[in-house]
Amino acid sequence: MALRLGTRGSALAVAQSSAVARAIEALGEPVELIEIVTSGDRQRAIGDKGRFVKEIEQALLDGEIDLAVHSAKDLPGQLPDGLGIAGVPVRADPRDALCGAAGIDELPHGATVGTASLRRRSQLLAVRPDLQIRELRGNVDTRLSKLAGDGLDAIVLAVAGLQRLDRAREGSPLPEDVLTPASGQGCLALEARAGDDAVGGIAGHLTDPGTHAELTAERALVTGIDATCDTPVGARATLDGDRLTLRMYVGAPDGSSWIRDELAGSVNDPTALGAAAAERLLAAGARELLGG
Repeated sequence: MALRLGTRGSALAVAQSSAVARAIEALGEPVELIEIVTSGDRQRAIGDKGRFVKEIEQALLDGEIDLAVHSAKDLPGQLPDGLGIAGVPVRADPRDALCGAAGIDELPHGATVGTASLRRRSQLLAVRPDLQIRELRGNVDTRLSKLAGDGLDAIVLAVAGLQRLDRAREGSPLPEDVLTPASGQGCLALEARAGDDAVGGIAGHLTDPGTHAELTAERALVTGIDATCDTPVGARATLDGDRLTLRMYVGAPDGSSWIRDELAGSVNDPTALGAAAAERLLAAGARELLGG
């Protein structure tokens, strides 16, 4: 019987899930890809992260699929009872990319930049307060088409998404000390039912331990400061030997004030590192910056 792999139906989600399907098939397991429409696909207004995964998670709980593939940055910090992250494949490039210009310094004074991300908005305005930020939503192709004819000087997209759609040449990666990536950016999260050892074992074969540790630390940080997808928070963990360094950003939406910090710890306890980093941010005033 084929393993039923659940995914959103966007071009990017299908590309990601198809790559996972090929990796599972290489293990000798047949796969059936099942596309599921989420509330986030139906309504693109701002809301919590769960709008892109709720229906997929329900399909898991109902036994309609065996394994779900998510962009890790879409996955809420708290998962439903009975579900867990069973696998994390090797991370793609986590950086943001500027499309339409070679870099932020290349943009003219007062340039208009499109993005729906408050994290990106905050960091762009922190370094270039003259920029005009316009809300921009839609899939990658939609956003790129608006760059060509909607009065925008540039837009910001994830490098990983451009790469997975074979459009990396259309963006210029931005340094992480300018735009700290979102928690989980570039990562895929494979979600399964707790106790499903067969599916968990398959997902485990696809897991990269370093990527898993990075994602765990980043998610612990975001959970620790009670951030959502609608808060200007960046979290980027990097592994060097047995040391994990977590770099973080919290800022006001208008970029007028911000906190940047970093903390290192053992790769053996990434959750503790993320929790400690959250405490440092809160002690430095992160809750006030986030309006809490």
